[in-house]
This record gives sequence, C-alpha cells and structure tokens, in this order.
Amino acid sequence: MIKSSSNLKLLPPHWLRFLIVILLVLGIFFRFVNLEQKVYWHDEAYTSLRISGSTKTELVQQVFNGTVIPIESLQKFQRPRPGKGVINTINSLAVDDTQHPPLYYVMIRLWVQIFGNSVAATRSLSAIISLLAFPGLYWLCLELFESPITAWMSIALLAVSPLHVLYAQEARQFSLWIVAILLGSATLLRAMRLGSKWLWGIYAVTVALGLYTFLFSGLVALSHGIYVFAIERFRFTKTVKAYLTATSIGILAFIPWILIIINNLFQIKHTTVSVQAKQSLIGLVSEWISNISNLFADFWRYEPFFPDLNLPVLRWGRYLIPFLLILVAYSFLFLYRRTAPKVWLFIFILSGVPALFLILPDLIIGGQLSSRARYVIPCYVGIQLAVAYLLATQILSAKLINRKVWQLVILIVISSGIISCVVSSQAETWWNKGSHANPQIARIINKSKKPLLISSNHSLNIGDLMSLSHLLNTNVKILLVTKPELPNIPENFSNIFLLNISEKTQSALAKKYKISIVYKRGRLWQIEDKNI
Repeated sequence: MIKSSSNLKLLPPHWLRFLIVILLVLGIFFRFVNLEQKVYWHDEAYTSLRISGSTKTELVQQVFNGTVIPIESLQKFQRPRPGKGVINTINSLAVDDTQHPPLYYVMIRLWVQIFGNSVAATRSLSAIISLLAFPGLYWLCLELFESPITAWMSIALLAVSPLHVLYAQEARQFSLWIVAILLGSATLLRAMRLGSKWLWGIYAVTVALGLYTFLFSGLVALSHGIYVFAIERFRFTKTVKAYLTATSIGILAFIPWILIIINNLFQIKHTTVSVQAKQSLIGLVSEWISNISNLFADFWRYEPFFPDLNLPVLRWGRYLIPFLLILVAYSFLFLYRRTAPKVWLFIFILSGVPALFLILPDLIIGGQLSSRARYVIPCYVGIQLAVAYLLATQILSAKLINRKVWQLVILIVISSGIISCVVSSQAETWWNKGSHANPQIARIINKSKKPLLISSNHSLNIGDLMSLSHLLNTNVKILLVTKPELPNIPENFSNIFLLNISEKTQSALAKKYKISIVYKRGRLWQIEDKNI
C-alpha cells in the first residue's frame, strides 16, 4: 500500500517505544484524574435524567410546581428511580431526545445501577470505554498503513490529545462513538483485503452499533461506501456487493429507532434549536480552526477558567495555532504524495465527507453543527492518522538534519498535549462544556445561611438547574415555576436569589421588590427588599 521506505514496516526504535509507553501511561492517567472536578454540565445532567428513566415532562410536573422544595428533589431525577428500569430509559430518549440513540444510555444506566451515581462513577464508564480506542486505532493503522511505527505514533498522539481526553471524561456517548468509528473502519479495511464473509458480518454489526451510538455514524458508513466504490473504480464488484449487503443489514437493525425518529421530527427540531441558530462565517471559521488545534493543544484557553492565574507563557501558546494548521495541511499533502490511493483516499474521504455534510448546511441554511467538535469527530480521526503517518515517516529519514527537525516537531506537539491535559485537569470547567457559570453561582449561594433559589423552565434552565444541584449545599431550598407564572416570594429566608428569569418576570418582580444583579455572567439576581 505504501510507496515510501520499507522501514515503516519495522517496529519503532527502543527509545521511541519506551517514550510511547510513558505517554500511554500518562494518557490513561489523564483520563481518570479528577473525574469529578469539572462541572457536571447541562448535557451530562440530561444523561442522568435518562438514567432515572424519567422524562422532562415528569420532572417539570413534579418539581416546577411553585412550592419550596429541597435540592434533593432535583437530584432524585438524576439517579435510578424505584419502579423505572432500562425500558424507561429508552422511552425517555424516545419521548425527549430522539436524536440520541439508546446504546450508550442503556450502558450507563446499568453501570450506575452497579457502581453508583456519583459524578466520578458516572463519568468513569466513558473513561473506561475510551481505553478501547488505543487497540482500535493501532489495528486501524496496521490495516491502513501496514506500519507498526505509524501505529505507535498514532497511539502517542491519541494518548495526550486534549480533545480525546476531554470527551473521555464526559458522561456522554462520544468516547463510545470514537471506538465505533475506529473498529468499523479497521473491520472494513480487513474485510476488503481478505474478503471473508464473517468479517463483513462483523462490519454489519459495527454499522448497527455505530448508528445506535450516534446518528452521525450514518455519515461514517457513507464515507466507507464512497471509499469502497472509489477503490473498486465504481464497478459493481464482489467487494461492493459485500459492503452494500453488510451496510443494509446494519441499517435494517436500526429500523426500530428510525421509525421513532420519523415520528418525532418536530421534537428533534425543537430540542436542537441551539445548533440551528445562524453564526457568521468568521465565527464558524474561527471555531473550525480552534477545534483542529484543540486536537493537539488547548492550554492557552485557560484564561476564562482561571481568571486569577497570570501565566503569560500559557497565553503565548496561541501562537502554536498557525504551526498546528500548517502541520495538518502538510500532513495531508505528504500523505497524498507518498502513499497509494488506497491509503490517502480513505483518510481524505473519512475526514472530508462528514465535515462537508455539516459545513455546507451551516453555510447555506445557517447553523452551528460544524462548529461543535463532538459532531465532527470522524474528521479529527482522519487528521490524526495523517499527522501520525507524517511524523512516523520523517523520524526515519535518512538525513540526520531531517530527523532532528522532525524530532523537534514531535517534541512540540507531544509537550503541548501534555501541558494542555495538565492545565485542564485542574480546571472546574473547560471549553467543551456549558454551564460554565454554575461553580461561581454555587459559591455565591452556598455562602448564605438560609438561601432560597428561584427559577423557572425558561431557556436552558432545566438542564442548568440539574447541573447546579450537584454543587449546592443541602441547606439550599429551591422554588421553581413554569413560565409565564410568577413565583410567590416567601419571607423566611436570609437570601433570595433569582436565576436566569425572563425579562417579563424580572419586570413584574421589580414592581414589588428591589432586585440587584449579583453575578452578571451567571444571570443571577438577588431580592434585597420590598419596594415601599
């Protein structure tokens, strides 16, 4: 498959293998360290709602009722509930979040039932699943490049990739999706090479598992199909027939959820409204650039999360962004020039097709899907494969000066990843999360002797309130209403806070009470006194 030196088929030098083993250990450490530290944000809170088997309607009916209740009332909707099992978890998704297939949520429900529902325990499943990406990526590299040294280099990049570490520590399905992409791709290449029926059968299983993990797995299967047709020169060969048969079987297995999706298209549109909002071209391009660089380093993004930390050396890290973009671009050019079509076509198609299917609608219709790193993960897998091949090839260069230059490049990339993982491991929130203001909101409220928090189901409040419940002290009481209902303000509390209330509610309350902003970023107000 490869036109370059046969040295690529050799194992890496002992010093490099030793270094990669150390990086692998570090990568495993970063995936499990401080699992509970970062804010359990809006989306993760909804994962816990699915674990409970309850729907959002049930939560609103029982909690947003205008009465003063303990914080425990929100927390009980984020753990397995008596009388509700796996079927209820699946039903909760079918009713509220059809765009999220049930495989991961069934797994996390069973996991929490055994190991408990603490933040660390809930996130630990994703961390453990993420470890399967290492053998999956190694296998994919062997199938694609027939190069152990490229496989080892890809492991090194994956181990300390900030983006992969962040999603390994999140109670969402994306670490499972990464594993499904890697295993599906490796199985496809092996099935094409050997033509074995049982391998095509395994590929059919990976298609189904991918679809039941995340809907955009359909774009991965489409990428695979385009690749198969291209390699077979668009002829209806035995390999093409096998691919179509296997993929059809995988899609047939997914039909039950497809029917649920069809019946809930309006609900999907309603719950994904945040990614439908138009964003400027400059804003989209800026996010695309940030997400590509985040694959290798993101430590310069520390300032919003460590406002009191003054480290100019970390801020200078943003000057690495042009370097990383040039490295990625050159990797694809190098790949195209140095490898056979069977190699570069696979990476180009895996990276390009899912990205284009998200970018074009964002540009033509308007939206933000392509700016969310988690939705473009297949593209980042392709980028890492291309960069790994470039680095592995260049450190074997016959010219000493070339080897030294590329060893320096590897040192910069790896060191940047390690620094990024160290910095983010100490943060209570990071760029990949929402609910950024919740830790500070909780600190403000927790300082009060007898506080009451008032809010409603306005905007994204339901998820943010569930997230906040993990940070508030047990003495905090809450009073939640459904908009446009106005809350009746009780008087037997030392401090009464208002969280993200609508402008209409704020205006109505301002006629009766003196209201002051306490934390602008968190949209937190406080009632100071009645107006006389």
